[in-house]
Amino acid sequence: MAASVAALAAWHGCACANDYPSRPIRLVIPYAAGAAGDQIGRPWADRAASLLGPIYVENLGGAGGAVGSAVVAQSAPDGYSLLLGNGSTQVMIPLSSARTAYDPIRDFRAIYRLITSTLAFVVNPSLPVRDMQELAAYVKNNPGKVSYGTPGVGTGNHLVGEMFRRQSGTEADIVHIPYRGIAAATNDLVSGEIPAMIAVVSSNLVQLHRAGKLHMLAVTSRNRLSGAPEIPTVIEAGMPDLSYAGWFGLFAPKATPDEIVNRISAATRSAMADPSLQETYRSQGMEPDADSSPDKFQRLVEDELRRLAPIIKSIGLKRD
Repeated sequence: MAASVAALAAWHGCACANDYPSRPIRLVIPYAAGAAGDQIGRPWADRAASLLGPIYVENLGGAGGAVGSAVVAQSAPDGYSLLLGNGSTQVMIPLSSARTAYDPIRDFRAIYRLITSTLAFVVNPSLPVRDMQELAAYVKNNPGKVSYGTPGVGTGNHLVGEMFRRQSGTEADIVHIPYRGIAAATNDLVSGEIPAMIAVVSSNLVQLHRAGKLHMLAVTSRNRLSGAPEIPTVIEAGMPDLSYAGWFGLFAPKATPDEIVNRISAATRSAMADPSLQETYRSQGMEPDADSSPDKFQRLVEDELRRLAPIIKSIGLKRD
């Protein structure tokens, strides 16, 4: 009897996979609307819709991305609920929290890495600093008076902030303020509610920088951005240990059939070959990945989990 049930379940899964997709696909972006996730997920959804059918985007922000990620982890593994995950949701949050509502390996399958990205140290123009060394000196001279915003505790932004604190000798001097999303932090930075933030580089951020509404001190990539070459790197700023590369990509619930995962991956590869989509990402300071796959992306996630676990432990970011 058990064998018959298993066989029936396997047949049903195969039938669904062969029929996929037969209805709209939901892409969950685990951040508030207007953040960098929208500038990555929505262009993909628009382009991939011509290959997969209707795709609608749902912003489910909170807990640095953990809320939306948990929703997808608990969704039916049928290919109709996908996550736009990143290094924060799939690596940083699981490693830094003992009570995350999902496990990045047990609960998800990697599908395709869409882009690599970089973070930026950004300040309100009223803060009297114009480079990273001046920022470190100002924080030291004004202990406890400088705060920086991020999308949440345990995110890659937070990790870089902790690394800055330790490497600049300002451990007790700068205050971390976690937000539900970087859009809210950006609004507070522009209005002067907070003096600094660490954010994923986006076209919106670059536009605000060029308009003089905020000032980008440095980016964490190893090279200057082709879309914003005027902004120095942390290496040029004399803080090479702050180099950090981020990424965003597609994930599905763990039990999603191979046929469906491969179908989404193949459609995404075709979408990412579109020069207009590539330019959309590059114009925002991101690098599109035209050669990803489920296996490559899965290995990347597993490698980063192994690499960052001891770093997170060493800086005391692990929390209950």
